[in-house]
Amino acid sequence: MKYLSANDLDDRLDFPSLIEALTQAFSGGFAAPARHHHVIERGEGKTATHILMPAWTTTPTGPNAFLGSKIVSVFPENAARDLPAVHGLYVLQSGETGEMLAAIDGTRLTLWRTAAASALAARALARKDARHLLLVGSGALAPFLARAHSAVRPIEHVAIWNHRRAGAERLAATLDGEGFKTKIAENLEAEVRQADVISCATLTTQPLVRGQWLKAGQHVDLVGAFNLQMREVDDEALRRARIFIDTAAALEEGGDVAVALKSGAINRSAIVADLSGLCAGATGRRDPQEITLFKSIGAAIEDLAAAILAWRRSASTS
Repeated sequence: MKYLSANDLDDRLDFPSLIEALTQAFSGGFAAPARHHHVIERGEGKTATHILMPAWTTTPTGPNAFLGSKIVSVFPENAARDLPAVHGLYVLQSGETGEMLAAIDGTRLTLWRTAAASALAARALARKDARHLLLVGSGALAPFLARAHSAVRPIEHVAIWNHRRAGAERLAATLDGEGFKTKIAENLEAEVRQADVISCATLTTQPLVRGQWLKAGQHVDLVGAFNLQMREVDDEALRRARIFIDTAAALEEGGDVAVALKSGAINRSAIVADLSGLCAGATGRRDPQEITLFKSIGAAIEDLAAAILAWRRSASTS
């Protein structure tokens, strides 16, 4: 059995290939049950979340038969400790024999596949001339989101807004070194009004992006709020946009869309399609003026598709 570290994943994955792998996965041949989602009370009002995410290919035999599961925990207070909020491990197995093929750094795998899913959505939803990206939040996922969006759109300028300026400055230094033209956003409203793509990856419990700030033609990418106590945008933002989700689970899990559905702020007909629908040909952006919004909560088939790609590339170089 191989072990693939974070560095191994960085060496073997690239966003064009991973986006295509996710496209194929969402087009069929992958299956996943509802994930196990457990809230752990830690005292003093603090909680952690423990998630189990299995998936498998529907091919029963042969070299394309795989199954796997991710064990992931989310500790929101870790940012104050300079630690990632998300820690995980992925186990990849043969779908024909059950043989253990690889243990994979699940934290890094999550960053890669989450950003790739956002880019897959943006490929259908963001304007083709989108050049100005606003990152709301500067955690571990943020640089992956910048790289992923730039793989599908001609992103030139990246503005970064974060509660703690030091985090935004560190991210800017990283992205500057990769050739992006970055800017520290002092005023979130002003930056939202200027951006072509707004990508939010935060753990906020209160909406940061207001619907009244949005302008025609924008695409909003929401990947942070993962439970019903979290919000990254307000109801007005959802009402102004054509809404897309990664999987049907986003209708009941995660912040924003599920919360607005539960409160009645929006109804089910506001949800246009999920990633499977987009990959099957559902209409994404219809014109340059509409506002689109994508809500991601994460899908086990994304993990499996990314794990298979990384394992195959590892096997071909060993």
